[in-house]
Amino acid sequence: MPYILNTPEDQKAMLARIGVASVEDLFANIPPALRLARPLDVPAALPEMELQAHVSKLLAKNEAAGDAVCFLGGGAYDHFVPSAVDAIAGRSEFYTAYTPYQAEASQGTLQAVFEYQSLMCALTGLEVANASLYDGGSGAAEAMLMALGITRRAEVLVAESVHPEYRQVLATYAANLNCNIRTLPAPNGVLNPDDVKAAVSDATACVIAQSPNFFGHLEEMQAIGDAARKVGAVFVASFDPIAAGVLKRPGDYGADIAVAEGQGLGIPLQYGGPHLGILTCRDDPAFRRKIPGRLVGQTTDRNGKRCWVLTLQPREQHIAREKASSNICTNQGLLALRSAVYLTAVGPQGLKETAELCVRKAHYAAEQLTQVPGVSLRFKGPFVKEFALQVPGDATALLAKLRAEGYHAGLPLGRWYPKLANCITVAVTEKRTKAEIDGLAAALRASV
Repeated sequence: MPYILNTPEDQKAMLARIGVASVEDLFANIPPALRLARPLDVPAALPEMELQAHVSKLLAKNEAAGDAVCFLGGGAYDHFVPSAVDAIAGRSEFYTAYTPYQAEASQGTLQAVFEYQSLMCALTGLEVANASLYDGGSGAAEAMLMALGITRRAEVLVAESVHPEYRQVLATYAANLNCNIRTLPAPNGVLNPDDVKAAVSDATACVIAQSPNFFGHLEEMQAIGDAARKVGAVFVASFDPIAAGVLKRPGDYGADIAVAEGQGLGIPLQYGGPHLGILTCRDDPAFRRKIPGRLVGQTTDRNGKRCWVLTLQPREQHIAREKASSNICTNQGLLALRSAVYLTAVGPQGLKETAELCVRKAHYAAEQLTQVPGVSLRFKGPFVKEFALQVPGDATALLAKLRAEGYHAGLPLGRWYPKLANCITVAVTEKRTKAEIDGLAAALRASV
């Protein structure tokens, strides 16, 4: 990014134009007690050449996921990104576009969002999609807010096997609301539908379950949804978009709202994001009126040409304070575009093949890793691309050893589940090769 210096003459000209004598005058309304009465404690300026060398040295301390063989998961996966995604999303008209405040004047942006929404509806089997959210956690939280508003009830049931950071976001959103979040245990790595049947009541606003869940295993989503619907509660399904290539879509097993983390759809691993929140729901007036963010619809202009408009909700709806359905006012437009390009590039067959590769490679990895003495699968049951291993000794120390051998071998579950301190999750995507999996097994054998 080019840097253009503001000279003292430039500053004087700007101050004169706005009618103040100095930069300090711009802050006259701020009480002196709230101002910093000394210069900032920052190093002295460097010449550009020295600054570039300094920054490069700092950057060299970072270790990217691609610097080692990556078996990391937990919501962020090392999936292949076709070159077409970077080529299209990197075009200036997309790369620099921001949320359209005069929406109908931004037909290109609206069309891109409409195409994204259409693809999300096809992916989930539900009829209405919004213009995207920030990440999977915000998607789950916004679905909870929808359910609370639709049912006018106050209880939220969420499975312990839902991503623990999603559950943290739920708790944050609910902290000042008149609702109660109950966590249903998953001692065997999955939620027992009978526990859902016993827990639901006419006070239950929604039941939130994830499949594949945080441990990688498949939940009995049909039975969980049936239990929720029996008492009039909303069934919120968190799903994996890549796994949707081989699994039933949320709409096919009766989900009312489907949410997901869309990072696997053409978005590379990046520390902290940005990520992509997916949210779709069934076509019901109560749901349409409560869906967060924007909806883009297709229509025709006065000349009969196809065009796109914001539907149901004007922008002002999202700044209506307590009357608004959500505080989501913008969306992850560029990330939504990347996912749309990805899905268009791979197509239904490509998505299916990608998911099948993940399944086969993950099960091969599980077979090889559990041949190491002292290593076993922590939970039984079907999984797609991620699974939990019980390992001997300290899981965090073991992962550090494997990282030194060139493997990002997994995530320590003790970070979120103290009772699973000797367990890790391993994620295997279509990018991992047999040699890499065998190499991890050999490194694990030497490290335990």
